[in-house]
Amino acid sequence: MPIRARRARLLRRPLLLAALAALLATLMSPGAAQASGAPDQVPRRAGESRPVYSYEDAIRESVWVDTRIDGDADGRTDRVAVDIIRPREPDRTGRRIPVIMDASPYYACCGRGNESQKKTYDENGDPVRFPLYYDNYFVPRGYGYVAVDLAGTNRSDGCVDIGGRSDVQSAKAVVDWLNGRARGYTSRTGDERTRASWSNGRTGMIGKSYDGTVANGVAATGVKGLKTIVPIGAISSWYDYYFAKGAPLFGSGPDGLARAVESPEARARCGAVKQRLIDGAPRSGDWTRLWSERDHVPDAGKVRASVFAVHGMQDLNVRTKHFGQWWDALAEHGVDRKLWLSQAGHVDPFDFRRAQWVRTLHRWFDHELLGIDNGVDREPMADIERAPDRWTTDRVWPPRGTDTVKLRPAKGTSPGVGTLGPRPGKGTETFTDDRRLSETDWAASVHTTTPAKAGFISEPLARDLRLSGSSQVTVTATPTTRTAHLSAVLVDLGPATIRDYAHDDEGITTLPERTCWGASTAGDSACFKETEAKTAAVEHTIFSRGWADLGNWADADRGRPLTPGKPHTITLDLAASDHVVPKGHRLALIVAGTDRHLIEPPADTPTLTIDLARTWAKVPLAGGAKAFTTSTSVTPRESRLDGVAPPRPLNPVPGGSTS
Repeated sequence: MPIRARRARLLRRPLLLAALAALLATLMSPGAAQASGAPDQVPRRAGESRPVYSYEDAIRESVWVDTRIDGDADGRTDRVAVDIIRPREPDRTGRRIPVIMDASPYYACCGRGNESQKKTYDENGDPVRFPLYYDNYFVPRGYGYVAVDLAGTNRSDGCVDIGGRSDVQSAKAVVDWLNGRARGYTSRTGDERTRASWSNGRTGMIGKSYDGTVANGVAATGVKGLKTIVPIGAISSWYDYYFAKGAPLFGSGPDGLARAVESPEARARCGAVKQRLIDGAPRSGDWTRLWSERDHVPDAGKVRASVFAVHGMQDLNVRTKHFGQWWDALAEHGVDRKLWLSQAGHVDPFDFRRAQWVRTLHRWFDHELLGIDNGVDREPMADIERAPDRWTTDRVWPPRGTDTVKLRPAKGTSPGVGTLGPRPGKGTETFTDDRRLSETDWAASVHTTTPAKAGFISEPLARDLRLSGSSQVTVTATPTTRTAHLSAVLVDLGPATIRDYAHDDEGITTLPERTCWGASTAGDSACFKETEAKTAAVEHTIFSRGWADLGNWADADRGRPLTPGKPHTITLDLAASDHVVPKGHRLALIVAGTDRHLIEPPADTPTLTIDLARTWAKVPLAGGAKAFTTSTSVTPRESRLDGVAPPRPLNPVPGGSTS
């Protein structure tokens, strides 16, 4: 029966039952909640849940959930360890509560968050510390918090399969258990069953990097009960983490990551699984069945959950291509979405916009899991960081009026230094791959003739020009060798102060001072080190990049030897971004070979000749073609055209880790 109708009936009863009506106004029985389809009510103030429950007295327990997969082939289906903390008070009254979940492979090997926190347990094996602040902050507000060890990690059975069926099923099985559809046990090997009778089934998944990737994968199964996910710097297709259209990205393969996160027990029994990872992910960059299983984008139509995505636009670990293609696919299927894009690298919003993040996440979970109408769904869809700690919002993203515009490179007065505009170019430009150089080296010399790149530069802008979304660059190149790799980058030429994403901490500085976010116990503190923006003054900003193996020109899924002296055409997918090139700056496109530290070099050292008439960039411009024409039709009085100083070389991105 609907809540409103039930209240009306009670209020018409005698005075003796009026007290019961008042009680039901703030505390609805689990049966009534399920009958009405509404979530259980919790104490709230001004449209938000309040910290009225004891964190000190919260129930802390471990459950092992059967995944129904025998990944380690020991003849017994694998159980994953589920560490739970939930308020005791609702348990006493029988009121059911929603759950926030972070499923991760990192709880024992590497830790979570800026301070690399790991799980800890008491002498009985019961959980003591839950990494990060989610438990400290949300459990007192009436949520359960669940930290899941993926199969093959920490205290779970099975094997790590790096984004495959076992990873996804590790977390999906827990969502099923919370909804009464899977089996849970009180121990790893025993037969004593346990049920989540305290859960109302409404689950939200959150996590950064690998953890957020698992959330994407579980949402793509369409599992019932998963109401929202909050993927932070997350992967949408594991192929695109290791390759870019055939070009191997810098680092090891999925077997290396499996070795880094697996438990000692899994290391001893999961050799066959790791061998399948090696066999199924050849360094040739060819698409295989292994990658199809780990590509969530085609399954965006199955997603029932809302999605609150967060990504660093300078994340060179999990690049924004992952966010861009996932966002576009979700939009196509009408999934409710919200977005934060920062200037940082692979950084959690708790460490670049802490107070606003916790407040926004609180309101998001209240709305999605508790059903509180707090208006968060009617606020602007996107928050974009324009400069360190300076944010803007958009009602929708990409903004209305954004359209794809084709920009064409053309020859200039010096070799390798051309122009960028709407008109097709003629002739060719030539460069030789130099694996010692990176995108920062190319951008620093974009105005001068150098042998390793071709740069194409717009007129100085008379007005700001905003690029918002994913770009593509189509290149027709004639190689001198049988192998060749290509890179393309978009550059804002002009002075700016940015987050120093090339630094080890990727745009933040960790401070000694701590702030507290929730309740603490002796074993689990809610206090974390503060951070501030680490900035750098630059004369140019690379804001989008992409790569490809030219050998994949005829088939994006499979490479083949090139024919020296023959032209080959290929399209490079550039990472999604939202960047404003300010008035007085110039927009540049650079095409080159190996991007040091970001892709591996080809077997040969090719010289490539670019056919300008059959080369172009498709970029998403707010305002479309008219915006570009208007921005470049008048030369501003003041513009910075020269003196582009090279920044520090980009630090290598460690391979084999998404943490």
